[in-house]
Amino acid sequence: KEGFNLRIKVLPGGCAGYTYEFALDDEQTADDTAIDKGEFKVLVDMPSLQALQGSVVDYVETLQKSGFKVDNPNAKATCSCGSSFG
Repeated sequence: KEGFNLRIKVLPGGCAGYTYEFALDDEQTADDTAIDKGEFKVLVDMPSLQALQGSVVDYVETLQKSGFKVDNPNAKATCSCGSSFG
């Protein structure tokens, strides 16, 4: 959506301890890091940025599903469905 950015958050929850949340957001807060991707920005708050340090985020489409995929080198464990990490 025009005027919106992609916000990535790391939240407590899921069977492995933490989960990723992706949302459209039209506001940037003072503690956000903004990553300019041309047509939009990726917004990440400071606690989430620390958990995502060194991560690669991609959008993938397969026959089974489509969505964001996070390769996080900080994750020591993941759940069997891959939607949470520890």
